[in-house]
This record gives sequence, structure tokens and C-alpha cells, in this order.
Amino acid sequence: MNDLTGSMDALDNTDRMYFAPLLPWQQALWLQLTKRVLTQQSLPHALLAAGMQGMGKRAFVWRLVAWLLCRERSTNPLGACSACESCQWLKSGTHPSLQVLPLVSMPVSAESDSLKEKPSSSAKDKKSSKAASHSALKIKIDDIRALQPFIYQGGQGMRICVLDHAEKMTIAAANALLKTLEEPQAQVHLFLISDTPAQLLPTIKSRVQQLALQTIEPTVAVDYVTYALGHTINREAVAKTAIEQLIQLANGAPLAAIAMAQAPWYSKRALWLTTWQALRSGKRSSVAASDYWQNQLGIKEFIQLSELMLLDIRRVCLGLDELQKDVNLSTILASYQPTDSGLEAFANSMQQTKVALQQNVQEKFAYDKLMQELACL
Repeated sequence: MNDLTGSMDALDNTDRMYFAPLLPWQQALWLQLTKRVLTQQSLPHALLAAGMQGMGKRAFVWRLVAWLLCRERSTNPLGACSACESCQWLKSGTHPSLQVLPLVSMPVSAESDSLKEKPSSSAKDKKSSKAASHSALKIKIDDIRALQPFIYQGGQGMRICVLDHAEKMTIAAANALLKTLEEPQAQVHLFLISDTPAQLLPTIKSRVQQLALQTIEPTVAVDYVTYALGHTINREAVAKTAIEQLIQLANGAPLAAIAMAQAPWYSKRALWLTTWQALRSGKRSSVAASDYWQNQLGIKEFIQLSELMLLDIRRVCLGLDELQKDVNLSTILASYQPTDSGLEAFANSMQQTKVALQQNVQEKFAYDKLMQELACL
């Protein structure tokens, strides 16, 4: 789920994050914050950008960071100029007034609301890269302590610290951060970003002001997703229905809806149902189904697809309307509904498969096991 859409593909990563066009549902908040700065009112010492992936919170934070540091911000109220010395430092990743934790969250290596691994040349490299990325997302007490000289140096103009994936702070790190939050320094701003703010310590949340990024008007979301996917606003009703379904499946997050529509697995939802029915009826073996799907999707993509289908199956089994109106789900479930224990077993199997894949288990074995479980659903 990208925080920036395909229209920006020609830009490099720093341009995507620092100088991309403002997302339409963020305009009111942007004007509110920039007006405060331009009228000599101070921003809150610590701000929290929180919410589900796909809402554009990281895009907003990086854009605001660039503007606050921009030497020409007074004449560029809609965004950093991208040409001054400060903006050039940002582009090169060497700005002396910006510190970011964890380091893998710097815009030169992150494009979206989800961390992407860098490509590696061998299986060994992939395994070590995966482990390094997982470890790098942790924010430890030593990382917070290392920020102290930067925060307390004084007399150096505006300084900004960004803590991405703030929920990944250890308890000790969070407690160390509390001192900084309780003793704000002049011209020092802290930005915390979190996909799961419920995991933040209450003492941290009580000392930061949350940015109002979570409210997105449905019509704004529909228009944005429609435009981003290359449709016209006046296209036939069926296209609008498809867009609305995507947004609903993405829990109202426009960027997540766009990513879902562009994901290779989204178009294979009806095929998933066909496979499930063939397995359940014994018309196809789990081995044959596994071999077939290995040529269709990677195992991680198949799990994403299966999780979405399982979510909707659960809804129908609970007597709720299905979210996917364009597949034959309700008709299938009218004649057969899996048991709660079967649904839970398949969900657990997918979670176990995710763990196994992190331990370098071969995709074929993972696929074979999932298809055996799906046949029993």
C-alpha cells in the first residue's frame, strides 16, 4: 500500500516523499499547520501521525518536514521549493537538521506506508536482508540516547526528529523518549508515525498531539481512486461500484485501495472460489491445485488473497452482507458454509505459513500445506 501513486513513478524516492503533490484529503490540515508557522505561531512540540496503512500519513509528514526546513517556505506555502540548499540536502539524504529512526525509514529507502526490502543477489543475501530489515525496525534505548546531543545542542535553528514505526520502540526506549517529550526544546520538533498506535505506551500518546489524518470524505476517496486508476469520473455506474468496493475493502484508505486494485492477486478472487469448491468437492487434488497456483501467484500474494476471501466468508457466515459484490460468494455460501473451527484452522495455517516463510521454508511446501487446509475448509 503505497503512500504515493503511479502518477509519480518517474520521480525518484526523495521527490516522491518530500515534494510530491499534496493528497486532496490532507489540504485542510496542511493549511491549518502552515498558517500557524507563517503567522509566527509555534507548532506543537511533538506530533503523531497514526492510522492504518494507505491513508498517506507518511507522505504528509515527509512533505511537512521538507517545508519546515525549506529556506523559501514563506514564499512557497503549498510545499517545499525543492531548489534551495535545504531541499538539496534532503534530496541527498544529508540534511544536518534532520534525524530519523529507524534508519531504514529514510525516504531514500522507503516509498510508502509499508517498508520494502531492497533487492539482493542470492538466497543468503535475501535471508540476511530480511533479518536485518526486521531488526532495523526496532527502536532501542541506545537509539533514543543517541538523539540527545542533536536535540539539546541549542542555537542551531530548527531541528526535526522523525520516529517512524514508533510502536516498535522498546519499553526502555519509550521511557527514554518521555524525558524529551516532557522537556521540549525550542525549535525542536518530533514527529512520530505509527500504523498501530494502540501499541504505543499511554504515557507517550498523552504527550503528543495527533494529526487529524484519518477522516477522509467518501466522495473525495472515490474521485481520487478513480483518477489514479485511470478511470473518468463520469464512467458507467459499474465502474463507480467497483471503486467503492475497493475503498470499502481497504477500510476507507484510498492509497490501500489503489494498491489492492493493482495487486496481481485481486483479479483472481473468483478463481480462488472456484479452486476452493473444486478442492472441497474432490474434483481437484490439493497437489494439482498447488502446482497450478504456484504458476499464478507467489505464496505471499496467495495468502493476501486468501485473507481477504476468508474475511468475507466470515462476514456471510455471521449473517452480514459480503463486501465483494462482483464474485459468486453469497451463492456458494447459501448451499454450504464452513464451520467456525474450519475457518479458524485455515486462518491459523496462514499465520504459521508466514512464520515458516521467514525461516526460509520453500514456497512449494508452503503452498502444498495451504491447499490441503483449503480442501478441508
